[in-house]
Amino acid sequence: MTTPELALDADALVAAAKAVDGLEDFGDDSYREPLERLLWSLVHEADLNPIGRPAMAQRMLDILSTRLRVQEWLRRHPEILDEEIVAPLVIVGLPRTGTTMLHRTIAADNRMYAPLWYETRFPCPDLDWDFTAAGDRRIRDAKAEVKMMVDSNPDLLAVHPLDAMEPDEDIMLLEQSFYSFNIQALAHVPSFDAWIEAQDHTIGYEYLKLLLQFLQWQKKRSGQSGERWALKAPHHLHYMDLVFRIFPDARVVQSHRDPVETIPSLASMIANVWKVYSDSADPVEVGRQWARKFAKGMQHTIDVRRELGPERFLDLWFKDTVSQPLVEIGRVYDFLGMDLTPQASVEMARWQDSNRRELRPAHAYTLDQFGLTEEGLKEQFKGYREAFILK
Repeated sequence: MTTPELALDADALVAAAKAVDGLEDFGDDSYREPLERLLWSLVHEADLNPIGRPAMAQRMLDILSTRLRVQEWLRRHPEILDEEIVAPLVIVGLPRTGTTMLHRTIAADNRMYAPLWYETRFPCPDLDWDFTAAGDRRIRDAKAEVKMMVDSNPDLLAVHPLDAMEPDEDIMLLEQSFYSFNIQALAHVPSFDAWIEAQDHTIGYEYLKLLLQFLQWQKKRSGQSGERWALKAPHHLHYMDLVFRIFPDARVVQSHRDPVETIPSLASMIANVWKVYSDSADPVEVGRQWARKFAKGMQHTIDVRRELGPERFLDLWFKDTVSQPLVEIGRVYDFLGMDLTPQASVEMARWQDSNRRELRPAHAYTLDQFGLTEEGLKEQFKGYREAFILK
């Protein structure tokens, strides 16, 4: 007997989410309008294929059932809200500027909490979780999803080192409120994209903080200890003002590389993901959409930097993080006021050695594949290039 396919319908998905654990409390209804607008775009614009339709419906169900579980965990353990998120390290930069390598290397230091891919995709455990990895269904589900994505498009591994057990971007935690651009990296949803860009994302960042409190509590109950979070997401470039509003003592490391090199690489990554879920993914639309989006986001961060002053930011350059990563990480630790201990240095060097770029397939792409030109990108990112690239 086959299981009926979930419909991309808000009422049906909400009912299905409530049925998962028999829970009713979503906390508030801030999720409802973005959910409905996103579902409309998925149905009418994304041209989802036979993999994409059930995958997106399941993703929506996962988010909704997670929200219900979070509320139940908070009811049972209100002390979760007492967790303090102290001076988080927030790594930002245009995608493809070495932020993943930098983040994962720093996360090898056991004094750092870092959100793992499976924790960002499934931040809330089952209600009967025993706080062990062996008893954590999320790990199995995350590994299965990563395998599905890679099996559907093996080229993904040449673009991004997908691994359910490695640190990854907290943009997927923002997605739990539907206030993020993560779904746009999976499918073409222009109406939702235009709407969500026009909204105040404070709701999303407040929920991000809550989920970090919850994950920190989980990690402590599982026997982990840490001093601060190491977070990473290029998405924060779009909302740097909210980063500092919600995390006033945040320390931001910004990685720099010429957009002429990064934006086509980003477009290649997103086009490869769109192909998993749609058979009509348009690479030119990917290039247009994401060049515009990050040109706007980068200008926002430049404006915030100008307002707050330089002491809240540390600048690193891609060529340096690639050629001398541990030297640059030493600068990060000086910026944080932390000692880079011999033990942490050994663990970082070990991670670097086992994750060399040459161990993954080569990543090939051209600007014109995505309707991009060198001259056009230079003009779009003129202010950023003058401030950080052409110096």
